[in-house]
Amino acid sequence: MKLSSRMAKFRGKRKVLEQVKIEGIAAEGKCIARVNDEVLFVEGVAPGDVVDVLITRKKKNFMEGKPLTFHEYSKDRVKPFCQHFGICGGCKWQHIPYDIQLKYKHQQVIDNLERIGKIPLPEVSPILGSSKIKYYRNKLEYTFSNWKWLTQDEIATGEELDRRGLGFHVPGSFDKILDIETCYHQPDPSNEIRLSVRKYCLENDVPFFDLKRRTGNVRNLIIRNSSLDQWMVIVQFAMEHEKNMGLMEHIKTSFPHIHSLQYVINDKGNETFHDLEVKLYSGEAHITEAMEDVQFRVGPKSFYQTNAAQAYELYKIARDYAGLKGDEVVYDLYTGTGTIANFIAKDAKKVIGLEYVEAAIEDAKLNSEINGVTNTEFYAGDMRELLNDDFMSNHDRPDVIITDPPRAGMHEDVIEMLLKIEAEKIVYVSCNPATQARDLALLDVKYTVKKVQPVDMFPQTHHVENVVLLERK
Repeated sequence: MKLSSRMAKFRGKRKVLEQVKIEGIAAEGKCIARVNDEVLFVEGVAPGDVVDVLITRKKKNFMEGKPLTFHEYSKDRVKPFCQHFGICGGCKWQHIPYDIQLKYKHQQVIDNLERIGKIPLPEVSPILGSSKIKYYRNKLEYTFSNWKWLTQDEIATGEELDRRGLGFHVPGSFDKILDIETCYHQPDPSNEIRLSVRKYCLENDVPFFDLKRRTGNVRNLIIRNSSLDQWMVIVQFAMEHEKNMGLMEHIKTSFPHIHSLQYVINDKGNETFHDLEVKLYSGEAHITEAMEDVQFRVGPKSFYQTNAAQAYELYKIARDYAGLKGDEVVYDLYTGTGTIANFIAKDAKKVIGLEYVEAAIEDAKLNSEINGVTNTEFYAGDMRELLNDDFMSNHDRPDVIITDPPRAGMHEDVIEMLLKIEAEKIVYVSCNPATQARDLALLDVKYTVKKVQPVDMFPQTHHVENVVLLERK
């Protein structure tokens, strides 16, 4: 939409663009419009909306803004189902119908591969949507705060309100927590557990943590579950305190269904606890996840895909693309806790998993052991240092490589090594099509992209996974 100069006004020192028509969805879930030949990115809107936009950032080639007034709503809008929509940082696409979410995610993959990769591509397969668009996560982390975020309605009351809350960080404010009533990410009894914990702490004056001042005690609540309906609850305390065990006993007696109840004493400046001891209060130290005939032990520090049902679909695609006949050596790069490695092991001669995190490798070995898998090997180390000429001279060369790197993609040194190894196939699983496209362009020297399959792991968000099959030229 072209915008005449008279439609640009100022409120204080800030510029407002009036009656901007939103055209589409861009990277990172922001929507896009063009104003006087300038690109404008806007959050919290939908394609087809006509809005007044407050400019929050101005760069040479683009602007960013947030909506102030809606003049017209898109015909494709739907009413968000969550009362916290627009304040909470999650589920930012609730106002967009799921079929349209999938359309934009599918196009996002194509745009990245074409614009960044600039390589020959086959037809991109239709995106695989999630069977669940609510209650699909198996892990949530809530934070306690004695300085909770107040909504406009709460401020308008003019009352002195209790500022203790348990919920999610408000985007852009590290120490402010939005107190959550109902979250649609995880099935029950997740909400029941959180509300019960909050009520107990309020009624018994358990001191909520203040991240800025480093005072208070109860600081974090983690709830995990598995497809076998096993539940794990972990409470983080800042210190040993006389009221800690009262809360733990309350959780145990209120929710006897909990399979694993644990706690951590964490006096650090952040909520990470990979380097801290996790103490078992009741039950077992892990829960169990299952995928076909393979089981995985999930401990308090273990990584497991947060949408387990859709992870199964993702891994089936990776297995199908690998096309294993039983006599292949497979390298599983960034193997994590060995989920893919153990999932495909029965179809391969040998699977070698490589991963940076040592604790994850120990989990991977354990997962092989409990499933009676004897044809896997796992090694820990920085990928660019671990996968080198010396490693290759001491191990079987791979026929197939499966790689599932973090969002940053693969380091150039790793890609150079893959080009040197010259495996017949590479199956590239990615949670970031932009960095995947960059890497595919580098691999294009020796590999051709044969198949592309987008997968939606996170409905109501802009995130999308993508699986690519490459074959040696």
